[in-house]
Amino acid sequence: MDAGYGNNTNFLKGLESRRLKYLGAVAKNRKIWLNQSGENWQKIRLDEYAKSLPGEDFTPVSLNLNKPKTLWVATGTAELSRLQGERTFAIVMNASSYADATEIDYFITNEDSEKVTAEWVVNTYSGRNWVEVFYREAKGWLGWRECQARGLKSLQRHLILVFCAYTFGSSEFRVTEKLTSRDFKGFGSRIFNFLYHAIHL
Repeated sequence: MDAGYGNNTNFLKGLESRRLKYLGAVAKNRKIWLNQSGENWQKIRLDEYAKSLPGEDFTPVSLNLNKPKTLWVATGTAELSRLQGERTFAIVMNASSYADATEIDYFITNEDSEKVTAEWVVNTYSGRNWVEVFYREAKGWLGWRECQARGLKSLQRHLILVFCAYTFGSSEFRVTEKLTSRDFKGFGSRIFNFLYHAIHL
């Protein structure tokens, strides 16, 4: 989830009360409490903490998307205000040092700390990108935004049509790679219109 949710402590509490796991982005100015030793705690902003870390604290992770890229990840545990107990946080950069990085993201998770490796953080959050791609294509190209139905059953039918159009278009576009993004837009909308009129005959 993005920082709009990750920075919402009440939302995180709601997830945890339902025993749900999350990995969310947080703002760079989010303050954390680090246990230095024993009862000695340090309050510091995430970006200031990232700046203080030596390069060897970051682990390189290869991410295989359309264009492979390498990210550098550092993880740790800390306490946050209004949340009881420690959470695991991660700092993800597009360079091996803070000074050279042009993109830096900060994350928090309530997943077991033993499971939260650099690879887990990158691979888990990268899956979010495809959710955003689906929303953009479904709302902008496949008729989701044009829905004017008010009844529950009509809304469900419209949503099913969107999913069908996306499935047909996606299989042609992503699997065979015969279509460009512009082609997918036209192809998907034609499928939606065909399905829509077919069920209204």
